[in-house]
Amino acid sequence: MEESMKPIIIGIAGGTASGKTTVANKLFNATKSYGSVVMIRHDDYYNNLSHLTLEERKMVNYDHPNSYDSSLLVKHISMLKNNESIDKPTYDFIEHNRSSIVERIEPASVIIIEGIMIFAVPELLAELDIKIFVDTPDDIRFIRRLKRDIKERGRSVEHVIDQYLTTVRPMHLQFVEPSKKYADLIVPEGGHNEVAIDILVTKINKLLHK
Repeated sequence: MEESMKPIIIGIAGGTASGKTTVANKLFNATKSYGSVVMIRHDDYYNNLSHLTLEERKMVNYDHPNSYDSSLLVKHISMLKNNESIDKPTYDFIEHNRSSIVERIEPASVIIIEGIMIFAVPELLAELDIKIFVDTPDDIRFIRRLKRDIKERGRSVEHVIDQYLTTVRPMHLQFVEPSKKYADLIVPEGGHNEVAIDILVTKINKLLHK
């Protein structure tokens, strides 16, 4: 990326299992021919809970804005804007904790940031140039989350249901759903909405070639 060129910061928010990652991947693949693109997940910035036992970590409310180290993400965005590389943390969903592995991210023309809470954190919201909210019905999201957490994250059916009812749904109603008002574009059907994806790609291409 040229030093004089500021990257375009794209934020993709929405409820759990709404299809944010699918939208992010489609934008990544569709825009990488126009310039360098990187993707960052807000989930990788969950607080380090190494001081807690595994059983204690399982009880943490991970669906509240305070469960993230958003100040570190804001710092990393600032570094990328200044043409500096970052060492991004990664998260281990099975251990319910930040991993010891870090990922080197180089400055890029387009930075895609994905996460349920990114519009609900004011200092993070302020960094976003394009704000996309993926809007998917609650029942579809719950079914997707149930299947994903059992298959990929080693959760039991009981754990997923209990977590959804005690923290995921209440926090969605308190923080995620109200943050939809900050979106520049609301995308129904997630990554299956090809019209919305095409519009976004055209907009990004136009901004990159101003």
